[in-house]
Amino acid sequence: MTTHLPVLLAEAVAALAIRPEGIYVDGTFGRGGHSRAILEKLGSTGKLIALDRDPQAIAAGAAIQDARFTLVHAAFSQLNKVLDAQGITQVDGILLDVGVSSPQLDDASRGMSFRFDAPLDMRMDTTQGETAADFLARAEQSEIEEVIREYGEERFAHALAKALVIARQQQRISSTGQLAALVAQVVRTREPGQHPATRTFQALRIYVNRELEELSLTLPQALCRLKPLGRLAVISFHSLEDRIVKHFMRDAAHPPQPPKGVPVRAADLPQPVARLVGKQMRASDAEIATNPRARSAVLRVMEKI
Repeated sequence: MTTHLPVLLAEAVAALAIRPEGIYVDGTFGRGGHSRAILEKLGSTGKLIALDRDPQAIAAGAAIQDARFTLVHAAFSQLNKVLDAQGITQVDGILLDVGVSSPQLDDASRGMSFRFDAPLDMRMDTTQGETAADFLARAEQSEIEEVIREYGEERFAHALAKALVIARQQQRISSTGQLAALVAQVVRTREPGQHPATRTFQALRIYVNRELEELSLTLPQALCRLKPLGRLAVISFHSLEDRIVKHFMRDAAHPPQPPKGVPVRAADLPQPVARLVGKQMRASDAEIATNPRARSAVLRVMEKI
């Protein structure tokens, strides 16, 4: 079994500036690396609420027997609902480690990787929603093309969508091996060291799990739920996620101003509701050597005013 190495562990936990008596949220429990580190910093009256939509992550969380810790099976976009159910109005810090986790990629049965031949599922929450195979079976060619282009940034999106629609007329595309082989036939050129299906698999996974929508829904809730001086730390792994986080934090710290020359009183100008904490952080060479998946990770932090 692969050991899950939490990315930017020390940096993310330090960024939260944890108060021993504080209340914190780990919005992406995974296998609990960040949660365990947060619990080590909390005092006896501190509290940690963790969320994950993956049933396997919830099962793994049963190993943490700590009265200060609560684990909830929910997507982080349900943050408000979860905190309301716990009777919590505001918290001192929130950590989001977004995107797919290593255990999900390394478990062949999840169908998220082209390294294994397995059912084409890709759902993070295997208890609900449409699988990638279901989507490819029912979607119009134009929708498949849009998903692959927008979420995979794949320049061969049109040719791929056309090939997928032709192929499914002969046989349902139900396995990762089928999909990877088909993509390899269409995508003739690719960056050195990258599998031809990398972008297509990323696109379908993001679409099936609504990853970008989930992130966009969660960030405003997180900011609203923070106490003054509370911090939000977000680790993202690809440019689409990071762009959402970067723009959200920038607008919170530097809200858009009216055009020059428009008469507006200073008191009526949009005021910042947060401040950026430091610059973006990336994994060290030493961490990347130990965990190559940390290479693309970006940590951004903001503090509520």
